[in-house]
Amino acid sequence: MANAPIRLLIAASGTGGHLFPAIALAEKLPDYQIEWLGVPNRLETQLVPKQYPLNTIAVEGFQQGFGISSIRILGKLALSILEVRRILKQGNFQGVFTTGGYIAGPAVIAARSLGLPVVFHESNAIPGKVTRFFGPWCSAIALGFEVAAKYLSSAQNVYVGTPVRAQFLDGAINTPLDLAIPDGVPLIVVFGGSQGAIAINKLVRQSANAWFDAGAYIVHLTGDRDSEADSLKHPQYIALPFYNNMAALLKRATLAISRSGAGSLTELAVCGTPAILIPYPFAAEDHQSYNADVFTSSGAALTLKQSELTTERLQSIVLNLLQSPAELVKMGEKAHAIAVPDSAEKLAQLVREVIET
Repeated sequence: MANAPIRLLIAASGTGGHLFPAIALAEKLPDYQIEWLGVPNRLETQLVPKQYPLNTIAVEGFQQGFGISSIRILGKLALSILEVRRILKQGNFQGVFTTGGYIAGPAVIAARSLGLPVVFHESNAIPGKVTRFFGPWCSAIALGFEVAAKYLSSAQNVYVGTPVRAQFLDGAINTPLDLAIPDGVPLIVVFGGSQGAIAINKLVRQSANAWFDAGAYIVHLTGDRDSEADSLKHPQYIALPFYNNMAALLKRATLAISRSGAGSLTELAVCGTPAILIPYPFAAEDHQSYNADVFTSSGAALTLKQSELTTERLQSIVLNLLQSPAELVKMGEKAHAIAVPDSAEKLAQLVREVIET
């Protein structure tokens, strides 16, 4: 039994921003026996590789003020804590890792009630309510941005960056694109994170003709919820719901237009891609604006508020950047300087130190 592998439960659910760092960590712990904790019908059912058994629990977040629905949600939370305790005890797990979100609550409570260590990864520049509340309960909090530490003074914080998918760190980042884009032309890549961004999509389609006239090509990742995704047709325009080889695409990009979720920013930094960031205005506690500020203050990106953005303004800013290649190079270098390419290794080392000591 002394040589039995360590068993780790990873609680990560919902979006690529929560799932991709957790998957990257799991890949750096090949000697661990890892199982997953998720929610039915969320992205983890598609993304979590088959080698990680997936346990699901029914839990919801508190989206509004306290009311009748909150009582139902609290009941689900209590049941989910009991269910996670059962999973942890029956599986003889020795620790829990979570990337936050509302699945973190029952995972942290259940683990700590059993005396098990917990490592929490917070990818955003301003920690969310879940992180701030449960942080002091955890053995360690791994930070994606150094600035987040000032909001978590009562917890053990370790800056490790945010891990990215393996494709951003291996040869895939330099592979040719399987898209009809000529060599040498400016390429604008537009994406809104793992769920798309309809408001950005509309602005880009309205602005695109001016960029086509300047010789630019556009790869527009629209997500799968935009009913007008196929409304623009042009030989220099490629619209796709998603694209698997994001590493090579961002490496080829002259400029990106993006939301500022932590996962998207991490990928932009690793690829050294200059960007225009349009934070999602309804993100919890406006955390995307705080994320974007890190890049803007370092000169790696420009940040534009969605509420103040017009077609004419977006057209003009993009055209000015396309006509300033030296500025784009400088922005890309500043972005790359933010990257922590060995983030997954650093996070894995932290997990080992916490769980194995």
